[in-house]
Amino acid sequence: MSILSNPYFHNEAAAFEHLEEALWKGEPVCPHCGSINNATKLQGQATRIGVWKCKDRHCRKQFTVKVGTVFEHGRIPLNKMLQAVHLMVSSKKGISAHQLHRILEIQYKSAWFLCHRIRLAMASGELSPLGGSGKTVEVDETYIGRLKGAPVKAGGSHKNVVVTLVERGGRARSFHVDTTRMGNVMPIVRANIAKESALMTDESGIYRRASQDFASHDFVTHSKDEYVRGTIHTNTVEGYYSIFKRGMKGVYQHCGEQHLHRYLAEFDFRYSNRVALGVDDSTRASLALKGATGKRLTYRRPDLAAE
Repeated sequence: MSILSNPYFHNEAAAFEHLEEALWKGEPVCPHCGSINNATKLQGQATRIGVWKCKDRHCRKQFTVKVGTVFEHGRIPLNKMLQAVHLMVSSKKGISAHQLHRILEIQYKSAWFLCHRIRLAMASGELSPLGGSGKTVEVDETYIGRLKGAPVKAGGSHKNVVVTLVERGGRARSFHVDTTRMGNVMPIVRANIAKESALMTDESGIYRRASQDFASHDFVTHSKDEYVRGTIHTNTVEGYYSIFKRGMKGVYQHCGEQHLHRYLAEFDFRYSNRVALGVDDSTRASLALKGATGKRLTYRRPDLAAE
C-alpha cells in the first residue's frame, strides 16, 4: 500500500492527530503558558478542527498543534501541507512550487510560501561538529546563480559562492558566503569540523594552513588533472554538488540570493538523512515535522525567520 494512501494525507482531522502525535507524543503542550498535558480538546460542529483549551487557571487560552510551528496561520488544509512535506523530503532533487501548486490544487504563491516554510523546518541548526577521530571530511566551494545587479565576468565573481563540508558516510553542511577568501571560508571550516578529523580539499590556497587545525590535511591537484590518489579525493563533496546543481538548475531554475541559505538547508537535510544512512521517506518526513517546532516565517518577510 502506498504511503500516500495514509488517512492524514486526505483528512484534515487525521492530519491534526498525526502532527499532534509527532510533536506532542500524546501530551498536549500549551504554547501560551507552557503547561504540559493540561488541556482539553474541544469538540462540536461549531469548533474548528484540532482546537484545544488550556486548563491552567491563569491561561485558559485556545490553541492548536500548529501554533509555534512553521504551519502557524497556514490557510492551506493541514493534510495538504503534510502531502507537501512528504513530496519535498522524498524528491531527491526537490520539487518546484509550480508542481506543488498543480498537485495540491492551491495557488502558486501559497505553494511557494509553503515550500519555504518546509525548508525552514528542514534547517536543523545542529551545532555538533562533523567528522571526528578516524573520520574524513571533504570541503569544496562552488558557484551558483548570479548576484543581483552584478555584470557577467569570467570566472565566478558574478555568482553566489557556496562552501560545503561533507563527512564521508555521514552528514553535509553548506554555507552561502560572500567570497572564497581564506578569511570567509576557514572560520566556517574550523567551527564545523572536529579537530581530530582528516581534511580533504583541492589545491586551493584557502586551505594552505589547514594542517595546523586538523589531524591531517591532504589535497588533490585538479589543475594537473589529478582527482584521486588512493583515499585522497573530493569526490564525495563533488557528488553532493552534482545533486544540488541538478536540483537548482533543473527543478528550481531560479533562486534569489536572499533565499539561497534555505535551499541549501533543504539539500543538506535530504543528504544527511538519506537511505544509505538508514533513513527512509517516512522517517525523513517525521524528522522534518519535528524540526517545524519553534520556528516562524511570514509571507511579507520570507527572507527572515523569527527564532
